[in-house]
Amino acid sequence: MEQAIFAAGCFWGVQYYFDQVPGVVKSQAGYTGGHMENPTYEQVCDQVTGHAEAVWLEFDTDKVSYETLVRHFFRLHDPTQLNRQGPDIGDQYRSVIFYVTDEQREVAEKVKADLQTEFDQLIVTEITPLHGFYPAEEYHQKYTEKTGRGACHVPYEAI
Repeated sequence: MEQAIFAAGCFWGVQYYFDQVPGVVKSQAGYTGGHMENPTYEQVCDQVTGHAEAVWLEFDTDKVSYETLVRHFFRLHDPTQLNRQGPDIGDQYRSVIFYVTDEQREVAEKVKADLQTEFDQLIVTEITPLHGFYPAEEYHQKYTEKTGRGACHVPYEAI
């Protein structure tokens, strides 16, 4: 098993999307990329922590590759939007791939470069090393699955 961490706007829809991908065995909504330990949702939303809403994945490499997950990441949101997705605005909604190995960094950079030709605007997705991941509060976990709402900016046809 390997892990992958993606921030692509509101984590509710992102988690739900990745939970549908064969080979993803676990997911968790949370916060990463900031400077505060154990932030709360309110602190992240107040934009005082520097964290992004993100989804941590555990995946089976015999069933899905990291490259496939990165391609799904670029498919499920608009990577040309800076600090927003859909109606959600703020740095906690930024587009980021948090890598855990140099190989993941290389794959993410290659896919980003390959896909740039498909966009009229510059892809603003950050590719940065993971430095801590803090699980979100329980009510955020599998939110779309629990409530039937909250896919946010993720188009239903993408799921």
